[in-house]
Amino acid sequence: MTDVVLPVLNEAQALPWVLGRLPDGYRAIVVDNGSTDGSGEIAAAHGATVVVEPRPGFGSACFAGLTAATSDVVCFVDADGSLDPADLPVVADPVRDGTYDLVLGARRPERGAWPWHARAANRALALEMRRRGARPVLRDIGPMRAARRQGLLDLDLRDRRFGWPLEMVVRAGRADWRIHEVEVPYSARKGGRSKVTGTARGTIRTVRDMSRVLREDRAS
Repeated sequence: MTDVVLPVLNEAQALPWVLGRLPDGYRAIVVDNGSTDGSGEIAAAHGATVVVEPRPGFGSACFAGLTAATSDVVCFVDADGSLDPADLPVVADPVRDGTYDLVLGARRPERGAWPWHARAANRALALEMRRRGARPVLRDIGPMRAARRQGLLDLDLRDRRFGWPLEMVVRAGRADWRIHEVEVPYSARKGGRSKVTGTARGTIRTVRDMSRVLREDRAS
């Protein structure tokens, strides 16, 4: 069984589709991070393990899911339906068979799925990582990813906001992890309102949090 951590804040419309797309052998751990639309109840009704994380923040939700997971390999994926959980084996299998330590899903967006401001910010972060000499050269700091649970715990990730995904990559690189990217389709979210890069404000918050991670890494 492979655990899949899904951080959730008001994703009642998307959750039935997302949970229904999990492949056999994958267990959903839905981390309810303050939903007011019944997301937790919907997730439980669809067979997911539900963890309530009252501390706000994307990283808080991801860390709560990681600590609740029990499988050797743990996956992370957004719960808004923009990424298809049916693609999880593409990122999980190379970790499970020992080929790589961290696999990221590089988003291949359908038309209109990825706002220009979010794409530009992601490109700028990738370029900054390249400027620092990070290997491998990544195209995307994507939200679909897989790694071994104990390895992630050993990285001692500290960010509890939107810097979490980048901090994972930065610390994994410093630890000489074998990091790899695979392409995954990226579509429009399945209803609801985006809290992260679907809005200009969300993109600004994400860039601010990830920039802080880069500053702290430069200072270390």
